Amino acid sequence: MNSVYKIGFYTAISLVIANMIGTGVFTSLGFQLLDIHSVFSILILWLLGGIISLCGALVYAELGVTFPKSGGEYVYLSKLIHPFVGFLSGWVSSTVGFAAPVALASVALGTYVHVMFPQINITVCALSVVAIITLIHATNLKSGSGFQKILTLLKIVFIILFIIAGFCYAPVHSISILSQANSKYEIGSQSFWVSLIYVSYAYSGWNAASYLAGDMKDVKKDLPKALIIGTLIVTAIYVLLNYVFLYTTPASELIGVLEIGHVSATHIFGAFFGKFMSLAIAFLLVSSISAMIMAGPRIIKSMGEDVPMLHFLAITNKNNVPYLAVLLQSAITVILILTSQFESVLTFVGFSLSIFTFLTVLSIFILRFKKIENSSYKTWGYPFTPILFLALNGFTIYFVFINKTEESMWGLLNVVIGASIYFIGKQFSKNKHV
Repeated sequence: MNSVYKIGFYTAISLVIANMIGTGVFTSLGFQLLDIHSVFSILILWLLGGIISLCGALVYAELGVTFPKSGGEYVYLSKLIHPFVGFLSGWVSSTVGFAAPVALASVALGTYVHVMFPQINITVCALSVVAIITLIHATNLKSGSGFQKILTLLKIVFIILFIIAGFCYAPVHSISILSQANSKYEIGSQSFWVSLIYVSYAYSGWNAASYLAGDMKDVKKDLPKALIIGTLIVTAIYVLLNYVFLYTTPASELIGVLEIGHVSATHIFGAFFGKFMSLAIAFLLVSSISAMIMAGPRIIKSMGEDVPMLHFLAITNKNNVPYLAVLLQSAITVILILTSQFESVLTFVGFSLSIFTFLTVLSIFILRFKKIENSSYKTWGYPFTPILFLALNGFTIYFVFINKTEESMWGLLNVVIGASIYFIGKQFSKNKHV
């Protein structure tokens, strides 16, 4: 009888990289340039986003090694704070936390393909991609793992080649990465911190490997390496990519523009080859969609194992794949695509997920207080790295609430709905045992 397939380091790090590199880095620079004009300030913004993510990754590595079960925040918060808090985290992630970004990426993919091939319907393309990738990840972990590794490798190769081409280009405008007279004022401004919200969204996914900790061959060795090295690689890519965008294209042409990658590619390769950037970005998104469809259902499965009312979601096939959880997440994605509600959902999803990420990093202090030991990995720089994460992430949450109050309240409403489901489930469990 064949043993159950487990994923290794390369699949784990590909999940981190693929979850992180999506549409954000190719679309957000234009909006940052509306209020931030110094190249130095822009690069600091992206570097700061990487530092925040790395601090989080360092903490999640210790939590994941201590509690080597799939599910990420759901597991850590349930163990260290209370099952109720863990359930709320899992509820937000499993209902829309992964489904909404998958819907956004799928429709974005369909839009890019439609630019090149107008005869292809955007919605049909998005639904087809979701269906095909769902089929791959709902049947076999080994084939899904191989699919993910190949896609991520191709994504990295493409981006590296783009960065090299950018540095080989001779710009017609002057550019300096040195601090300017207005840089320190920009970095201290409200606009800088509001922009950090969108940079943080571009970096989201640094914790992706923790969702499959229970499916790893050697979680104590591979999880910390995947989280930390994956985050460092993406940070370097993001800083270099944004510099290439600014190096190849005058800032005046990028302000308020959504298709940053296309504009930069047009300068580097010319108008004819530049238009193929849309198709290339569409290809990059396949990797991101695959990673989220692979990671998200593991939270749903863990909830199904712990909550009697949701036990059916923990059912796996002969390959140990939680196929019902995969199908449920993709069904929610399809609904969001068909109703076009995912964009309005994304802000409140980001807000509510940030709250639970904040609580998860905070729980490292509870772990140490309870003296729950693991001999494999300790958070580097403790307690300073988690404190830095909490300070910067907390500041970002505050600015989201102040500037996006309505969306934040919708996020809190979804948490309240999750709380209601939890208590209904508890009552259901009590009545069942009466």
